[in-house]
Amino acid sequence: MAESNVDTQFKLTSEDKWWADVGEEVTLPCHLSPDTSAVAMTIRWFKETECIYLYQNGQVTERSGYEGRVSLITQELERGNVSLRLRDFRESDTGDYICQVIHGEQKEEAGVFLWVREGKCSRTPVMFLNT
Repeated sequence: MAESNVDTQFKLTSEDKWWADVGEEVTLPCHLSPDTSAVAMTIRWFKETECIYLYQNGQVTERSGYEGRVSLITQELERGNVSLRLRDFRESDTGDYICQVIHGEQKEEAGVFLWVREGKCSRTPVMFLNT
């Protein structure tokens, strides 16, 4: 008898854009909807076309240059939170990120563009006009 995938159907939700300050820790949001445990799922995070983080069968693989800087919030996987935590944000980290979740025959993707937050600690003087 074939298993029904009705109970395991999910979508991914994320934000279109996210900002971070250089040097800070940033969490790129991505969630399963409805809330579904992702513990037994394969989770990949890509920057552009390169896989920078892979979670599969409880094992983690991180791409060179991202080791120790990327992780999932493992205690949140049970609630469907597959957000990527990125430590020590660098300007070179700016770009498109894709979250991909695979469970059985189902594969879903969601993307977020990560920007450097401008202005907070900018050295460029800003002029304000009095009106």
